[in-house]
Amino acid sequence: METPKRGDAVTCVFIGTGGHASVLLDCLDHDRGVVVAGALSRDRTSAGTTFHTVPVLGGDDLLPSLRSRGITHFVVAVGGTGDNRPRRALFDKAIAAGLVPLTVVHPRCIVSPSASVGPGCQLLPGAIVGAGARLGSNVIVNSGAIVEHDCDVGDHVHVATGAQLASTVTLGTGAHIGAGATVIQRKRVGEWAVVGAGAVVVRDVADGAVVVGVPARPFVRRASGRESE
Repeated sequence: METPKRGDAVTCVFIGTGGHASVLLDCLDHDRGVVVAGALSRDRTSAGTTFHTVPVLGGDDLLPSLRSRGITHFVVAVGGTGDNRPRRALFDKAIAAGLVPLTVVHPRCIVSPSASVGPGCQLLPGAIVGAGARLGSNVIVNSGAIVEHDCDVGDHVHVATGAQLASTVTLGTGAHIGAGATVIQRKRVGEWAVVGAGAVVVRDVADGAVVVGVPARPFVRRASGRESE
């Protein structure tokens, strides 16, 4: 994990100033090895204000200039409610600017010593990552979510609040598992697929698909604009 060593502080910037960023600030409040030097916001007019106690520096166009200010690390502080592409774009832009992704781990989450956690992951309060699980880069395991043993989670995935992955689940790049959803053992959720809140996945989900319900079924938008399962 890309976390600072004891006694070795790093300076980072937050990319985002919304609710998810507030949670991440709480997580880092427990880590005296990280200094949050500033935040970047989509709202250019907020430059010069503060986000909680963190100065808002401007927009993400400032990323290439941050290393010259002594900022070495970044946190993608934007959540995802179904489309994780914006998070990937910000992650890639910060990497291209020469910044290092900071992994954020709340002290009240549980991570098995045999799990693998990629750079820029965010493990929030009460999250559990089981034995042999593998998380790619820029993954959110949100509050109270469970990634059981031997799961394989791709880059830029969001496992939302209270969601559960039973053992040996595979999640493709950019997949989104909604709040309170469950994916049973040995199932695969494809790249950029979305599992709706509270759904129970009992069969594989194709790349780009949206599934909802119990058991989870494809989500269909009718020509009339009405939605159905």
